[in-house]
Amino acid sequence: MGIRTVRLDEETERALAQIVTTTGLSASAAMKKGLLVLRDEIVREGARVPYDVYKDLDLGPGGYAIAPASETRGAVRGAIRRKLKR
Repeated sequence: MGIRTVRLDEETERALAQIVTTTGLSASAAMKKGLLVLRDEIVREGARVPYDVYKDLDLGPGGYAIAPASETRGAVRGAIRRKLKR
C-alpha cells in the first residue's frame, strides 16, 4: 500500500472537512471513495458514443436550411436569384 501526500487548497480542505463530518468517514476513506467515484465517472464518459456528445450540444430546433446538403449548389443559385430579383 502506497503512502501519498496531497496538498489541498482552503476550499478543498473545507469540502473534505464537511464530508468527514457529514459521513463520519475518515479523511483517508473519503479520499478513497472520491477517487473510486471519479474513476467510475471517467470510465462511463469513455464509453460515450459520438451521438451522446451531439445530443448534449443542444443545437436548438434547427430547420434553418433551405435545402439538404446534397443540393447546396442549386440552393445557393436559387437564393442569389431571389435576392437579385428584389
